[in-house]
Amino acid sequence: MKLLISAEKGINRIGDALGWFTSILFILLMLNVVYDVAMRYAFNDVSIGMQEMEWHLFSVVFLLGVPYAIRTNGHVRVDIIYEKLTVRAQAVIDVLGGVFFLLPFCLLVAWFGIDYAKESYALGETSGDPGGLPYRWIIKSVISLSFFFMAITGLGMILNAINRMMNPMHPQLGKDTESLDAQGGLS
Repeated sequence: MKLLISAEKGINRIGDALGWFTSILFILLMLNVVYDVAMRYAFNDVSIGMQEMEWHLFSVVFLLGVPYAIRTNGHVRVDIIYEKLTVRAQAVIDVLGGVFFLLPFCLLVAWFGIDYAKESYALGETSGDPGGLPYRWIIKSVISLSFFFMAITGLGMILNAINRMMNPMHPQLGKDTESLDAQGGLS
């Protein structure tokens, strides 16, 4: 039991770190947009590279933000039936959905995305626009990386559901297990 809770905590730390990282990237994205707009309207100067950087930063924020959303239970789900179920039934659905849908899909996209990024690297793919960004393989490699992290946080969601089934005192998904430690629930 303690091993499962420790594993869940470790995986949650990864999800939390991704949340902080995407928050920083979002601030950089806002600064990039402000710079781009100021240059365009104040100085009548357009930078294709900065516009592409907006797209790339937005993509990274979105792709690396999804694992954090999974970790905090902030992702989109249809709650018509799920919310009316018992905690145990919800946990069973989370385990089955994670094992049979989330993990296989994430691992499949992560695996095939590697070749997508490798091909871009081998071809030396760059932006098709003059003044655009080089090294297109970097943004393409984030696809595989993000789905790998989604699989990891999905595993954390599954562990959380197993812990909820085995221990009724276990906090719900998205809440820290630290509070359980403070209450002596993990001893």
